[in-house]
Amino acid sequence: MKEFNAIKVKEDAVNWIRDWFAENGPDCNAIVGISGGKDSSTVAALCVEALGKSRVKGVLMPNGVQKDIDYSKEIVEFLDISSYEVNIEKVVDQFYAAIGEPARDIAGVRTNLPARVRMTVLYSYAAMLNGRVANTCNLSEDFVGYATKFGDGAGDFSPLSHLTVSEVKAVARVLGLPEKFIEKTPEDGLCGKSDEDNLGFTYAVLDKFIRDGVCEDKSIENKIKAMRKNGRHKLEPLPSFPYGWTAL
Repeated sequence: MKEFNAIKVKEDAVNWIRDWFAENGPDCNAIVGISGGKDSSTVAALCVEALGKSRVKGVLMPNGVQKDIDYSKEIVEFLDISSYEVNIEKVVDQFYAAIGEPARDIAGVRTNLPARVRMTVLYSYAAMLNGRVANTCNLSEDFVGYATKFGDGAGDFSPLSHLTVSEVKAVARVLGLPEKFIEKTPEDGLCGKSDEDNLGFTYAVLDKFIRDGVCEDKSIENKIKAMRKNGRHKLEPLPSFPYGWTAL
């Protein structure tokens, strides 16, 4: 496997963000949903370096009581960026009340609804603050479809979508982020389990398969391949009927 040069990748990512904003919003702010984990912390830090801290706005979005909300508050303080906090619990509860409480017990609704509400909040702040919304997903998550379509899988620009979890951590260290944010156990904050518990394998195993095509456990390899197949639609353009007319 080609050696990963975190210093160069960090510089390239910063320049890419700077160039993207020059083309797609020279006076716009970067709107970043802040969870306090490695991905949102790294994206926010990259944006600070690319655009300056005054143009990076963090949005904290707990769903009721969030046990690790202090991580989110500490990273915005560490980066010295403006932040806003919106508790989405009432909105989520009102949604269940509107469509029927049984929906709360359907796994696909329970896990995806808060993520979609959070993305709605981010785009609302983008409208209010002249912003562009950052997607904070990484390659490892995207590879197995571990993201919510039109939820955390949405956004206007995506600095980490071609970097595995281990590579994101390396970039975070180059950025000088404290280790507590880099190694914070990733979890969705909804089911009480970590990402790796939900996936059934570690990110280290997944990253090795992505980069080297190697997985020592055949059952896990088959699971990764199945998840990849089932989740690909989340990364592809919306399928559309190919009517034979071409726009000018």
